[in-house]
Amino acid sequence: MATKKNPAETKVEDEMIQEVEEIREDAPEAELPDGTPVAKEETETPEETEEADSKVAKAGKHSAKALREAEAEEARLEAKEHRAETEAAEDEAPKAPKRQLPNPLHQHGKKYRKAAELIDKTKVYTLDEALELAQKTATTKFDGSVELHVNLSVDPRQADQMVRSSVVLPHGTGKTIRVAVFADGKAADDAKAAGADLIGTDKLLADIEKGKLDFDMLVATPDKMAALGKVAKVLGPRGLMPNPKSGTVTPDVAKAVKDAKAGKVEFRIDKQAIVHQIIGKVSFTPENLRANADAFLSAIMKAKPAAAKGTYVKAISAATSMGPGIKVDAAATISEISTRKK
Repeated sequence: MATKKNPAETKVEDEMIQEVEEIREDAPEAELPDGTPVAKEETETPEETEEADSKVAKAGKHSAKALREAEAEEARLEAKEHRAETEAAEDEAPKAPKRQLPNPLHQHGKKYRKAAELIDKTKVYTLDEALELAQKTATTKFDGSVELHVNLSVDPRQADQMVRSSVVLPHGTGKTIRVAVFADGKAADDAKAAGADLIGTDKLLADIEKGKLDFDMLVATPDKMAALGKVAKVLGPRGLMPNPKSGTVTPDVAKAVKDAKAGKVEFRIDKQAIVHQIIGKVSFTPENLRANADAFLSAIMKAKPAAAKGTYVKAISAATSMGPGIKVDAAATISEISTRKK
C-alpha cells in the first residue's frame, strides 16, 4: 500500500532536482574516454514544440508514421489546389481558334472525284476545250450553271483599280430575271410596257424595308435615288442597289428592263481580285456558251482600269455548279478575243 509523502519531504526533493538541473547546465561539456565530446540533449523552441503538437493533433497519433502521413496529405492538398488554380487561369486565357483541315478522302463526293479524273491538272486548256469539258464533268441532276472565274492583276482596295461593269450576254444566262422598277408617272408606264415584274414607289419601298425582295434587279430613275437611300443597308449587301455604272440608274427605264430580260448581267471583282460570272447552262450548245464567254471576257477587257499595270488577266478557269475547276490558257484566250475584235 503506497504511503503519502510529507509535504516537507516533497519540497526538499523539488529543491534537490532544481539544484541538479542548474549544476548540469553550468557543468562543462562531458567527454568520452577517447576525448570525443558528448553532445548535449537538444531542446525544442516553443515555436517548434507548438508546430509539432499541431502536426500530432492533425495526425491523431503520437507516432512518426502518423506525422509523415499527415505531411504527405497536406502536400497532396496543396498540389491539388495549385493544379485547380492553374486550370482556372488557362480557362480564362483566350485560346487560339483551331483550324479544321479538310480530309482529302472525304472532301468531295464520289461523283465529283469521278468527274475530276477526266481533267488533267497539269494542263491548260483552250476556251473551247474547257467549256466542252465543263459540260462533260457536270455532276448535278438539275441543269447546272456554267461559270467563268477571272483573276485580275489589280488591287481592289484602291478606288482607281476597281473593276465593275455590265454586259448583255447574247444568249442570256438561262435564268429568268425578275426586274423591279422604282419609278412613277410615265417612267412607270414605260417600264410596265417593257415587261417589268414589279413597279412602284411607296409600296415597293415599304416591302424592301421589311426585307421582302421578290426581284433579281432593281432599276430606278435618278430623281428617286434619294428615297432609296433609306434602304441602302438592305439592298447594298445583296448587290441590288441601283448604280449608274451598271446601268440600273437611268431615265430610260424601258431600255434597262429590256436589256435585263435579254440577258444583261452585272459583274465586279471581289476582295481577292477575282470576277465570278455565270455564262449559261449545261444544256446550252457549245456555240452559245462560247458566244457568251466572248462577250463577258470582252467586257472585262473594256473595264480595265487605267491604273492597272502589267498583265491584266492573270488566270481563267471554267466550272459548273458543284463541279471541278478547269484551267484555261488565259494569254491565248485574251489574244484570240482581241484579234476577233479587230
